[in-house]
Amino acid sequence: MNSRAISAAHCASRASQRGITLFGLMFWAVFLGFFALIAMKVIPTINEYATIKRVVNKIAADGGTSVAEVRAAFEKQKSIEYGISISAKDLDIGKENDKIVVKFAYDKEIELMDPVYLVIKYQGQSK
Repeated sequence: MNSRAISAAHCASRASQRGITLFGLMFWAVFLGFFALIAMKVIPTINEYATIKRVVNKIAADGGTSVAEVRAAFEKQKSIEYGISISAKDLDIGKENDKIVVKFAYDKEIELMDPVYLVIKYQGQSK
């Protein structure tokens, strides 16, 4: 085999090689790490929202007769549940079709890096 044939065979095998470069690997590591950071900071706020929604539905289903009773029931549940950041005075309590409806809305501010924040607006109401 001459050197020209070896060189052509080497180039052909090099063209068919595939893989990721170090730069590509670093790019994907930073990219995935950033989204993992966001997920780790956002998931607890989603859990908090689900807890508040569950508590509000329970209170509305139990059927307090006055605004003060509903607020007291929420505060009692808040002391039992973990991680509720709103208070009873943040609830909007009313009646629709002779049924108590409890509404809530709040903002959650999450610091990603020092000057960068993520603001999530949560709102919901009882069923």
